[in-house]
Amino acid sequence: MAWFVLVVSGVLEAVWATALGRSEGFSRPWPTAVFAVALASSMVGLAYALRTVPVGTGYAIWVAIGATLTAAYAMANGTETVTPLRVLLLLGLVGCVVGLKLTSH
Repeated sequence: MAWFVLVVSGVLEAVWATALGRSEGFSRPWPTAVFAVALASSMVGLAYALRTVPVGTGYAIWVAIGATLTAAYAMANGTETVTPLRVLLLLGLVGCVVGLKLTSH
C-alpha cells in the first residue's frame, strides 16, 4: 500500500508543479487552488509512504516521478521542446527509479 501511495504522491507532485507554473505567481485563483490541494495531498501521501519505505529511496522515487511527469507533460503540450536527448534522459530517470524499487527491501 505504501508504494501505491508513494506513486500517487509523485503524480500529485507533477500536478502541483504544473499548477504552480500556471498560477502566475498565485495571481490566478483556480491554478492556485489546484496547487494548494495537490501540494498538501502529495506531502501527506509522501509522509505516509515514508513510514514504511526507506526515506532515501522513497524521496528519490517521489521526486523522479514528479519531475518526469512534469517534463513529459510540458513536452506533450508544447511548452518545452522535445528532443531525442531529453526523452532519453527522462527514460534514464525512469530506469533509475525502477532500479531503486527493485533493490529496496
